[in-house]
Amino acid sequence: MRVRATGERVCHAFRRKNARPVVATAPSGPPREAGPFRAADLVEIVKLDPTILLDIRYATSNNFTGRPVYRQARAFLQRPAAEALVRVNRSLHAKGYGLLVFDGYRPWSVTKLFWDVTAPDKREKGFVANPAKGSKHNRGAAVDLSMYDLSTGREVGMPSTYDEFSDRAGPDYKGGTDDERARRNLLRAEMEKEGFTVDPGEWWHFNYRGWERYPILDIPFEKIRGQTTVSRDSVAR
Repeated sequence: MRVRATGERVCHAFRRKNARPVVATAPSGPPREAGPFRAADLVEIVKLDPTILLDIRYATSNNFTGRPVYRQARAFLQRPAAEALVRVNRSLHAKGYGLLVFDGYRPWSVTKLFWDVTAPDKREKGFVANPAKGSKHNRGAAVDLSMYDLSTGREVGMPSTYDEFSDRAGPDYKGGTDDERARRNLLRAEMEKEGFTVDPGEWWHFNYRGWERYPILDIPFEKIRGQTTVSRDSVAR
């Protein structure tokens, strides 16, 4: 892990310098929805709280596709979800942990790419979202994350690895060690306090309340523009 000049700290344990990004294409485009929807207000998570660490696996080769699919290692969420995440992180600090984010807002074309490269049996088990319906990640209202130890800066152990296509990934899986399950359950409890709901098949995937009020988006990270300031009242309670 290194510290960037901007103050953003990012985990780079799995980055391959020479890997080229997979180009995500969307020949048919995102599904059309009637709405009405809230205006998108995507904010960069680490600019609200630089103690939230990033390990954006889809900007590296360390993901289930085997190649980078993002050109930039960044994470965005709709503002209410991002502000709630800051509160979760502050609560975890009191317990010796911090949040480690793997993914936030995901352009729809990347969801389509995931679907295209995933075997049919894995699709049927729900390991990837169907692009015909879109993903809550596409709405900027879902986040994939774990925790890191404040004393070491290292990712903590959980019952499964991130993006593992197995029963161990379930949030109620009974295996693993006592410590792994305790940390997984702590993460879930802290996230639920702030309006997030865990995915039934992935302990790391959390959806923010009101996700259906936001539209499916297909904006690449480099084209996201907007305010990154946050009021004290919105994150402190």
